[in-house]
Amino acid sequence: MNIARVHTIQPHIHGGTPVAIETDISRGLHAFSVVGLAGKAVDEAKDRVGSAIKHTGYTSPKTKNQKIVVSLAPADLKKEGTHFDLPMAVGYLVAAGEIESDEVLRGYIGELSLDGSLRPVRGVLNCVLAAKEVGWKEVIVPKDNAKEAALVSGITIYGASNLGEVLEHISLDAPDTFLKKQPPTEIADQWQEGGTKLEDIKGQESAKRGLAIAAAGRHNVMLVGPPGTGKTMLARALRSLLPPLSREASLAVTAIHSISGSDHTISTEAPFRAPHHTASHTSLVGGGSNPRPGEVTLAHHGVLFMDEFPEFERRSLDALRQPLEDRVVTISRVQGTAEFPADFILVAALNPYRGSEDGTTDFVTAMRDTYKNKVSGPILDRVDLWIEVPHVPYDTLTSLPSKIDETSNARELIQTARKQQHRRYKKSAEYTNANLTSREIEEHIVLSDDVKKLLKQSSQRLNLSPRSYHRLIKVSRTIADLEEKEDIEVGHVLEALQYRVSV
Repeated sequence: MNIARVHTIQPHIHGGTPVAIETDISRGLHAFSVVGLAGKAVDEAKDRVGSAIKHTGYTSPKTKNQKIVVSLAPADLKKEGTHFDLPMAVGYLVAAGEIESDEVLRGYIGELSLDGSLRPVRGVLNCVLAAKEVGWKEVIVPKDNAKEAALVSGITIYGASNLGEVLEHISLDAPDTFLKKQPPTEIADQWQEGGTKLEDIKGQESAKRGLAIAAAGRHNVMLVGPPGTGKTMLARALRSLLPPLSREASLAVTAIHSISGSDHTISTEAPFRAPHHTASHTSLVGGGSNPRPGEVTLAHHGVLFMDEFPEFERRSLDALRQPLEDRVVTISRVQGTAEFPADFILVAALNPYRGSEDGTTDFVTAMRDTYKNKVSGPILDRVDLWIEVPHVPYDTLTSLPSKIDETSNARELIQTARKQQHRRYKKSAEYTNANLTSREIEEHIVLSDDVKKLLKQSSQRLNLSPRSYHRLIKVSRTIADLEEKEDIEVGHVLEALQYRVSV
């Protein structure tokens, strides 16, 4: 008997690694071994594969006196997931001479049920992206994963319902391809229409203006105020203001959520993650013995809302330093180091008062006193906009009519500002003022003498750090973009100063 070789992909956060599944069958007492750093789910595939083969109409491996060795190459790569079931079954049947396969270079992905049907698996998009990169012609996936897989252009996708359909498709005896090609999946540009909108919030005009600035430049926000004033509603309303993601960004977001197994749907809507303050450090930042992405990565290109911000673990908050500055998070373990994308807008909400509103205006001092320095200065320094959310007068709640077009008007301004930034920086649609480095600020932003003078005076009075100074400039640039101004004016800096506190 010959060695059969089929192919699949081991997915990871940035794509996947090709894996060759080699099957050798020799005479002897029955044995079925899988070698090549197989995880528990891969090792258990032996029983699923045997049952699926039997119920598909072929002879089960367990009924024969033969030694079966399945090798997963490269052998030093950890293999995890149930998507190895399908290629292992195909490899065995080819090696056993049960079927005669064509020579097309293709990948197989899918989990087998005991009756031979195919179940959907995680990370299909990541697998297909990797398959296209290495030059494979086609990929066979479970039917429920076909729409996600067809997001990738330039490679043929087939969706199968069971093992029998796959075998019919690859058999040399088949007169033509048995499976139908999956048509390309289109992603329509769409705003977030469900959930909270600006018109749902009575009053808080200053806070709404701050949200528009945050959405236009993708700036980090701190919502400060007593309980019940609408901080959570404002945070959720921010999502409705974010423009639809570009196709490239949407694919990146979908790939992250696919491998994580979350319920994120294929769309251009920015993700919104709101972990509870009791969330563990690993679930927030990512990690584990084999590093997996956390909430900061699941919020990539979207919003990470952290209510009761100082109630999170101190080490979890300090771990936000890297993603807030570098837009990535690095997880180091004995087995190796993983770098996950984490380009998100941080929206933090807190109540700096001891039980009731006491008229405090020095939010940072009050917060440090209340929470006993649970939030470090470097984290506070990375917040662009400090937005006060005070109590709304009862007359406003009962008499102020809702503005029906408030959200749509804000979207127009934000879209205009984003287009200006795209034209200025000539990078991706998601590259905004908040992403600028100090060198890019000098290259793209021209400051008049009056603006420089105001920036110098305000920096000295507020004792701003160099980081805060640059963030002040970036917020001012966003405000100018909202007004379609070519240069930053004094008024733009003065408005930006309203959202800045000394830490």
